[in-house]
Amino acid sequence: MPIIEVEHLTKEYRLGAMQGLKQALRNAAARLTDRTVTERPLFKALDDVSFSIEPGEVVGIIGHNGAGKSTLLKILAGISKPTAGRMRVEGRIAPLIEVGAGFVPDFTGRENVYLNGSIMGLPRREIDRKFDEIVDFAEMAEFIDTPVKRYSSGMQVKLAFAVATSIASEILIVDEVLAVGDLAFQRKCFDRMEDLIKRQGRTVLLVSHNIRQVERICHRVLLMDHGHVAADGLPSEICTRFYSENDEKIKRQSAHAARAREQTTGDVENARVELIDDAGNVTDRLHFGESARIRLSFDTRIPLVNPTFGIGIHTTDFLYLATENTHERFQGMTLPVGHHTLEMTIPVFPFLPGAYSVRVGINSGELSHVRYYAESLATFRVLIPGQRIRGNMKEGFVSLAPQWALY
Repeated sequence: MPIIEVEHLTKEYRLGAMQGLKQALRNAAARLTDRTVTERPLFKALDDVSFSIEPGEVVGIIGHNGAGKSTLLKILAGISKPTAGRMRVEGRIAPLIEVGAGFVPDFTGRENVYLNGSIMGLPRREIDRKFDEIVDFAEMAEFIDTPVKRYSSGMQVKLAFAVATSIASEILIVDEVLAVGDLAFQRKCFDRMEDLIKRQGRTVLLVSHNIRQVERICHRVLLMDHGHVAADGLPSEICTRFYSENDEKIKRQSAHAARAREQTTGDVENARVELIDDAGNVTDRLHFGESARIRLSFDTRIPLVNPTFGIGIHTTDFLYLATENTHERFQGMTLPVGHHTLEMTIPVFPFLPGAYSVRVGINSGELSHVRYYAESLATFRVLIPGQRIRGNMKEGFVSLAPQWALY
């Protein structure tokens, strides 16, 4: 039997600022005299959403900003009411939806722990028993008797997460807030969530823009789009679809992004990158395991003495994956003013399926001055030629191409 059932859920908001008392009185007078009152348009944050979740499922909810993810979680947590539709939730919910949500700023951390625990249905005796564990996990012993209004957002997240995950609830709702904490605490939270999922069998709803995290820990993913559930299925399939749908948007933005991240002295102009596949065609689709070339064309306004070229590949969220440069290959050379082309050949392209971008740097002179640098000069996808993607090709960025031996 599902632990959560959602049927035809709709949530509408009136666009625009809230009306003041003066305007409200004017509108009321206009209605009494049968005059037309111009209403601001309605916006559907959720539009006829239906799904069910079984006990113990870990469900990721992804989508663009404004897709309705947080609105959905707030309704499930009882923080907001739907405009139409119905939902059924069996069991206690521990929500972790907004930084500091449910905290009273003037109360100390200690007082807020007891307040939040009480709101979530814990008797004081149970909170007493768990209090030291909560404070220890949150690393807040030094500040627990300080008013929460003096906490940083990261400190509030630590305490809120410790409270929410210490309560014996059947359902844990987490909305993006873990990204606020420091890296060590994010790792700590991730480990606790894995413990809740694998050992305690909690039902978890996770909203996150960290798609790799969603793929790793979720059993199932909902893709939200403009208030609708656009897709519902296995994490690998839904996350791949989400990546694919964002490709065109990334490509449209890549030229602007490159210029926004461009650093140049003006000595190098009109830099352009092209990807060339194994068949010699200019493309934005490369195949894993085949040869590929990256072609850089550019104009020089001055002679470049001892030029050095660097070409790198990064993810669309700017995680640098690989960089190669010419080192001393062109030392002793002077590149004259004019148009030039540089090609880098990669005999076996090692990157696994996904979206990637190219960055370029050009230095010259005895002190190796940076003449030009830009990221996202070209964005491309990597595909697998003529075969299905194996399970290991969904994890990480490169293949190690190993040789195996079993004795």
